[in-house]
Amino acid sequence: MKPLVLTFAATGEATAARIVEALGAEQVPGSAEAVRLAFTQGRPIIGVCAAGILIRVLAPLLGDKHIEPPVIAVSQNGAHAVPLLGGHHGANRLAREIAEALGGSAALTTASDERFAHALDDLPDGYRLEDRSAAKHVMARVLSGEALQVAGDATLLADAGYPIDPQSSLTVAIGPETSLVADLVIRPRTLVAGVGCERGTDAAEVIGLLEATLAEAGLSKMALAAIGSIDVKADETALHRAAAHFGVPFRVFSPEALAAESHRLLNPSSIVAAEVGTPGVAEAVACKAGDMRVPKHKSRRATCAVGEASAPIDAAKFGRAVGVVHIVGLGPGDPQQRSADASAVLLQAEDWVGYGLYLDLASDLENGQHQHRFDLGDEEVRVRHALELAGEGRRVALICSGDAQIYAMATLVYELLDAEGERAVSESARRVIVESHPGISAMQAASAAAGAILGHDFCAISLSDLLTPREAILSRLEAAAEADFVTAFYNPRSRRRLDLIEKAKAIFLEHRPGTTPVVIGTNVGRPEEHVRVTTLAAFDPTEIDMLTVVLFGASTTRTLTRGDGRTLAFTPRGYERKHS
Repeated sequence: MKPLVLTFAATGEATAARIVEALGAEQVPGSAEAVRLAFTQGRPIIGVCAAGILIRVLAPLLGDKHIEPPVIAVSQNGAHAVPLLGGHHGANRLAREIAEALGGSAALTTASDERFAHALDDLPDGYRLEDRSAAKHVMARVLSGEALQVAGDATLLADAGYPIDPQSSLTVAIGPETSLVADLVIRPRTLVAGVGCERGTDAAEVIGLLEATLAEAGLSKMALAAIGSIDVKADETALHRAAAHFGVPFRVFSPEALAAESHRLLNPSSIVAAEVGTPGVAEAVACKAGDMRVPKHKSRRATCAVGEASAPIDAAKFGRAVGVVHIVGLGPGDPQQRSADASAVLLQAEDWVGYGLYLDLASDLENGQHQHRFDLGDEEVRVRHALELAGEGRRVALICSGDAQIYAMATLVYELLDAEGERAVSESARRVIVESHPGISAMQAASAAAGAILGHDFCAISLSDLLTPREAILSRLEAAAEADFVTAFYNPRSRRRLDLIEKAKAIFLEHRPGTTPVVIGTNVGRPEEHVRVTTLAAFDPTEIDMLTVVLFGASTTRTLTRGDGRTLAFTPRGYERKHS
């Protein structure tokens, strides 16, 4: 993940901006919540602030040093970068990079980093240790004066300042072969597995084929940099699960890009060419990495091949990512009522798409995302835009208030994915990943602010007749009133639609007494919040608007006046009968 840069004072803004530019990091305003969230996600943290601020915020979360992410404090003038945590998980290296970019100094306190460009257990991106525990022993012997005998390309260690001696008894082996034996084995991530499969192939079959192919070839799975396939397989669950199993990204290529490798394929297929536009998928992806290390192997429904590059592969530049649309529910609007999951997604997304007001409600997490703002009535336009952006391989957050599953954009996403003809989205958009991140709904927030009116059976009805026929709304009102549900009304009133909420009141009065509690919540969860409890008889439909949610109680709903004078509404579930 990109490092997160936080500032706690305006005097650190200029330094933070230089760090962001130098590292390609992301910046957010400093807050304890943002620091803790990044830490729990394992995200590198760079605070342009006093070290004590980060220490006090993170102290309750400290535990296993082996899994803590890098945490660095940078002085506001950029003169000093101090690794506080995760020294051997990238903090020392990041501190050096920051110091170099700012013309300052890195205050490194670990012995290995004082002498060498990186410790043996903090290798540069693209390298992994076969056995991390062995690094400490080897590092101790190096610090005691021993040199390293290196099997493989020694450039990585020589450039970092390690002494190299082909006669030394302290051995290091660098390469993807499982046959390597040494005191410390380093795996360069130079391998790519190209995979093809039939639609709906079980993930276990793909994983088993890859495991067996690598084992037969004597190659370590720790040397894998990516799994790749053709772009029509972008939504193939088995391939995503296989990539997750091996802990590598899943990348895709167009048929044209793969067809460019046709002359290098060892097992081309005219049948495959006729079906997908390239005579091979697995071997073509392998060739994109460099040389063909393992030609095509087959299982019943899948194929794979392995390619090898001459240097570690940057997976971010290999093919393209599979795009994802995150459907994010912000909750009522207050950042404290937003889920940690939603906040994490908003921070990591490249693009935000939504109604302008909703994007403004997430502005505390803004850190350079491309914002795509739409008017309130452009629902289909903005959902389509989000899907097409993701079709380009981008991480997109489609932002909604409340819960996106309730009268919001989640259902429209799936509707467009299923659409044909003029409403159909592009093929690449149809293949994107879709993930939902629920938020607190308006009816939940209003109920909580006014007691517990949703304590028993309830339903929700939208009074907007733009998308639902008026007759259907009236029928549902009758049914809800007769069934004695607590009923939440969304979109209760607009400038041109005035009477449906009035009809709702009249219908419900036919089935329950005028003393039935009613909760009215306006701008719930926002600074302008106004929540009050009245009765069905006293309820005035003219005082509500589109920023209001209304909840009619059931016949069993009661009110309670607390010592502070507040009147609250609640609907008993029946525990009194259970107790008796």
